[in-house]
Amino acid sequence: MVKGKLLAKNRKALFNHSVISRFTAGVVLKGYEVKAIKEGKVDFEGSYIKVIKGEVYLVNLKIGKYSKQSKEVSLQDERRDRKLLLNKNEVADINRQLSEKGRTAIPLALILSNNKIKLEFAVVRGKKEFEKKQVAKERQIRKDMRIEEKEFRRSSFL
Repeated sequence: MVKGKLLAKNRKALFNHSVISRFTAGVVLKGYEVKAIKEGKVDFEGSYIKVIKGEVYLVNLKIGKYSKQSKEVSLQDERRDRKLLLNKNEVADINRQLSEKGRTAIPLALILSNNKIKLEFAVVRGKKEFEKKQVAKERQIRKDMRIEEKEFRRSSFL
């Protein structure tokens, strides 16, 4: 993970998918998009990464309207394809991983690093329903154990 300020996070990504490998890339943006991202007007719903003619694109990421923007933004422009800046070796590695069955690439977070907006994304495999239930069950068990531990400590001091 790249050091920097977290601007937006895809909260459902890690719940719905198992991460195989992570990447970080620069994103080609327009000026008002940068300002809107800094305001937090980003929606990751339905977005993914796709390799088109040897270049990597971020598809279907919604970047809303900047609050002080006078120019109207069309719905197609909000969800336009945005080019990701990667070197040839990374593009080849991503393309190879995506060609395997059952794998896709999804955005995880937008980060401000050295005054540049970077996209952290991952090649993932979708989780089955029982895997999601198992993770939720484990979280609940850990939460219950923490509560019990606090109560035990509290009672031992009395």
